[in-house]
Amino acid sequence: MEYEIKYSPSYSMLVVKLKPEEMITAESGAMTYMTPNLEVKTRKREEGIFKSLKVAILGQQSFFVNDYIAHGGPGEIGLVSAPLGDIVKLEVNSKNGYIVQQSAYIASTPGVTLDTQWQGFVKGIFGQSLFMIKIEGEGQVFLNCFGALDKHVLKPGESLIIDNYHLVAFSNSCEYTVKKFGGLKSTILGGEGLVTEIKGPGEVYIQTKNLREFVEWLWTLIGPRVNRAR
Repeated sequence: MEYEIKYSPSYSMLVVKLKPEEMITAESGAMTYMTPNLEVKTRKREEGIFKSLKVAILGQQSFFVNDYIAHGGPGEIGLVSAPLGDIVKLEVNSKNGYIVQQSAYIASTPGVTLDTQWQGFVKGIFGQSLFMIKIEGEGQVFLNCFGALDKHVLKPGESLIIDNYHLVAFSNSCEYTVKKFGGLKSTILGGEGLVTEIKGPGEVYIQTKNLREFVEWLWTLIGPRVNRAR
């Protein structure tokens, strides 16, 4: 399977070129265009209704996904995500899986599975969420982010402290700890809230933009008009 990520990093689109009988699975609603020889099969995301519901409700992904299969020759499909930002391809195998933020998944090759992971009230990360998506199996997965992607490769013992709203994904070989940003005063007034310290070895992916801050900025423009209309 060949692929190209076009228009990075702001308005990325994933273009996948499928050989005859090759298949890619994509999030519901991600398709922008496709060649007419692609067969579309809609199904539950994972085996079993309960697991599909977990990923849909707790992981904020769609309950259904679409399998696109090329018949009678090569095919092509363009896939996008809602956030304005970049797309990254990650290799998944028995020794290397990933923990990713909710709603980051766009597409994957056969053999990749998604599940949710409960982190409890102490370990809730990715924008203070108590759930995250666990990606395992064998194949390739494509994720989106808000803004550009910043990749860090941590050696054993190396660590990085990241604002939770900027954290996109990290290898499941990493250890992590969620903690306050500095002391109590810094946590309340410093604008960071909770941060996550990730310790290698493994990869860490960070998004350059913060969705919460973007929404708050939009409200500074929309809020006064809404209040005047009340």
